[in-house]
Amino acid sequence: MDIKELFEKDYIGKKITVQGWVRNHRKQAHYGFIDLSDGTCFEHLQVVYDDNLDDFEEIAKIKIGSALTINGTLNESPKEGQKFELVLESYKLEGDCPDDYPIQPKRHTREFLREQAYLRPRTNLFQAVFRVRSVAAYAIHKYFQENDYVYVNTPLITCADCEGSGEMFRLTKFDMNDLPKDEEGRVDFSKDLFGKEAFLTGTGQLHGEAYALAYKRIYTFGPTFRTEESNTKTHANEFWMIEPEMAFYDLKDLMDMEEEMLKYVVKYVLDNCSSEIEFFNNFVEKGLKEKLDKLVNSKFNRITHEEAITLLKKAPNKWEFTPEYGEDIAKEHERYITEYYNSPVFIYDWPKDIKSFYMKQNDDGKTVAAVDLEIPGVGELMGGSQREDDYDKLLKRMDEVGMTTETKEGLYWYTNLRRYGGCYHSGFGLGFERLLIYLTGVENIRDVIPFPRTPYNAEF
Repeated sequence: MDIKELFEKDYIGKKITVQGWVRNHRKQAHYGFIDLSDGTCFEHLQVVYDDNLDDFEEIAKIKIGSALTINGTLNESPKEGQKFELVLESYKLEGDCPDDYPIQPKRHTREFLREQAYLRPRTNLFQAVFRVRSVAAYAIHKYFQENDYVYVNTPLITCADCEGSGEMFRLTKFDMNDLPKDEEGRVDFSKDLFGKEAFLTGTGQLHGEAYALAYKRIYTFGPTFRTEESNTKTHANEFWMIEPEMAFYDLKDLMDMEEEMLKYVVKYVLDNCSSEIEFFNNFVEKGLKEKLDKLVNSKFNRITHEEAITLLKKAPNKWEFTPEYGEDIAKEHERYITEYYNSPVFIYDWPKDIKSFYMKQNDDGKTVAAVDLEIPGVGELMGGSQREDDYDKLLKRMDEVGMTTETKEGLYWYTNLRRYGGCYHSGFGLGFERLLIYLTGVENIRDVIPFPRTPYNAEF
């Protein structure tokens, strides 16, 4: 029986069998208490035993971390705040645990627990974090499936560095100590597995657009990779992205959908992870529950990039980075804007020169129909745009951003989408881990990914 069932139905007075791992073991002269967790819910089960049992001395030797099967009777608990306890009648030691087991019933730093990533889900903090991750992922799929989106599995291997960023991992079967070279002394990728350079993907967007122009609404949800050597709390080299693409959606439709989708996911987590959210609220981020409730019930504001810069220039703040028209905005600017409006804020119509080639060019010739969603306490959470649907404008923009002929030729299929029944369409990207940071209050991306991959860290 799962421990979760004990909190959902009445088993008081019944004989039951549970299985799990020992979180704590408090031993007295004539009785003892085992704190048992099986991972099916955030709550633990207290198991009690006394010296009336023939194997009392053996039970008292059970170590923290051990795996057990326990048979007994579930009784009401005399302890205030505890519904019930299991009176042990017999047990089986399924897996013993030595005294040097790293996860002891004491406070461990998150840095230490990263070094024990294969064991850290057995702690309260990470048991809560990774359950929220699971529930949030389900909520994302649930939202899209209920709204008739098709789930598309875009490739993790791509042969186009689509934005020319140079931040993609090269993929090869070559022996690095014996690379084939062409006549000019360059690596001859024509002899590689795919006949040309291949990369781990940085986005599923371009392939997603192809499917949106057949199914109307699609979404991708999978891992993406970047080579940037960043050691900030919000960057990792392997992370997960949610990327919907919608045909016949303009920028306004996109913002409407982003707001609806985010509120849905946050509310679903609030409704289905109440114990975990309460834990985070008490021990990780005070006021977390109020923050999430407020987002669900708030109206997101919408301002243009030009209006945002004007607001920042009028602010009494002394900025580390001076806000300027035509330029990006800094973290301090994002924070001020969300605090000024006291709500999430969409900033749209961004300067063309600081945005990607595939974004819809506005009639003013200076801006594109791009939008970032800024969230209080987090900053940018979602970034999206209406996509350029004009074939000639798209090709011209690819030239303007300096795309090589080889890169452009590799994207022939993407540009052809504008020739073969193209239409106006939009999409956005949401970094799943950044959403989890917001949902849990756990501020480091390394602590919301089971086995994080960051610069100089690929353990486990």
